[in-house]
Amino acid sequence: MKKLSALFLCFAFLLSSINAQTVDTIEVFSPKMGRNIKNVIILPSGYDKANNDKQYPVLYLLHGYSGKYDTWATFTKKALPQDASKWQMIVVCPDGQDSWYWDSPIDPKFQFDTYISSELVKYIDTNYHTVATPRGRAITGFSMGGHGGLWLGINHPDVFGACGAMSGGVDIRPFPNNWDMKKRLGRYKENTEIWDRYTVITQLDKIEPNTLSIIIDCGKDDFFYQVNEELHKEMLYRNIPHDYIIRPGAHTHTYWNNALDYQMLFFSKFFDQK
Repeated sequence: MKKLSALFLCFAFLLSSINAQTVDTIEVFSPKMGRNIKNVIILPSGYDKANNDKQYPVLYLLHGYSGKYDTWATFTKKALPQDASKWQMIVVCPDGQDSWYWDSPIDPKFQFDTYISSELVKYIDTNYHTVATPRGRAITGFSMGGHGGLWLGINHPDVFGACGAMSGGVDIRPFPNNWDMKKRLGRYKENTEIWDRYTVITQLDKIEPNTLSIIIDCGKDDFFYQVNEELHKEMLYRNIPHDYIIRPGAHTHTYWNNALDYQMLFFSKFFDQK
């Protein structure tokens, strides 16, 4: 009887080890900004630090304005670790610090385009078992992070093979006095050229055919609904393939919790393509 109990305990331990998930906060140094940036990283169940044979795709998940590195995991989507295991992908949530994920032309301490697309990606690929090509990387987020997901995906197709936005601020120009954007770009009236160059809707000419898988999601009652509609129409006009989802909902964490389910499915199918 004791042998059976010991055997059962051993089996239970092995099973829990197989199903165990890792949720860590890591600091990554940014040479360009000269400071450490915090990030949450979620490893799916079955991830074996000693096994170099299995490599995992990575989803970079961006928060919105006034959020931080742990917003997704502790507030917006508490089931994110289970979702990472379900889809067998590593999830990385960087701290965006109200940067709008640009390299600010006026503030050297806010260079988050370089940080995420280069410095963070290199760190993750060096320290974890990843599919270290655009076929194994996707990026998305909500609100400010939706802008960042499309901005970084469109401008770095050599890094990210897929990108998305949930309730994204895909055209910033109608909102010149909101969300600290003028701290990163300068005041709109004196810097209209910069604002024109630093918004997603003006980046579409950079998208080469068959280089980027794109998904866009926005609630019908969202204050960003109209700019998402305009982006969708412009992409249709330019024959840029993309998934576009509109359903009832506003600019809320409840909406983004639901939207991420569809986006993780979309990215999982992208990762599975050979």
